[in-house]
Amino acid sequence: MRNDTKLKALILNEEESFARAVALGVIVKRPPSAWHFLLPGMFLFDFLRRSSETRRYSDLFLFPRRLALDGAFDLLHGEERDKVFLKAEEEIRGWLITLKLDSERLLRAHMSQVTLLVDHYTRLLRTEKGSYEGLIRQAYPTREHYETFLRELTAAEREVDQAVAAFHGGSDAIRQRLEAEQNQVEALRKKEILRSFE
Repeated sequence: MRNDTKLKALILNEEESFARAVALGVIVKRPPSAWHFLLPGMFLFDFLRRSSETRRYSDLFLFPRRLALDGAFDLLHGEERDKVFLKAEEEIRGWLITLKLDSERLLRAHMSQVTLLVDHYTRLLRTEKGSYEGLIRQAYPTREHYETFLRELTAAEREVDQAVAAFHGGSDAIRQRLEAEQNQVEALRKKEILRSFE
């Protein structure tokens, strides 16, 4: 008999590790400024800044994933699908308001992402315990099935990014930052596919 709570913790831990890897991959690729080498305390300041940026990115990346994982867990324990998605929509709306990103387009984009993730996590939670890669192999019959899910998720994430960029006036700096993050996500997902279906 599988233990849903342990599987949920395993999945969340994997998502947290993924978020940190994305953030660090984006931050580390930025070259340090000249001040980094000239001032003795800049290393510590840079370390603290990177830690703060990593934590902020992780929080933003994980919020919809936690909602989706909770929703999948609730579905498997008898909650009605409509109620799960209504609750997720209310929580996302509140979250966006606290971030000062109150946008109907952004809400819809996040809900598309959450819908895909709920279905994905439901598949994972229905598997038997094992490694995260083992859960993926059990949940998706072939590599192609998993790649199809990832393409759909990437499209949903890009819509979220476009909505964020549009909300902020479409500045080049924001677009470049979001693209760097998405490129890092795609690179890490390719590695995940190789690990899961080697």
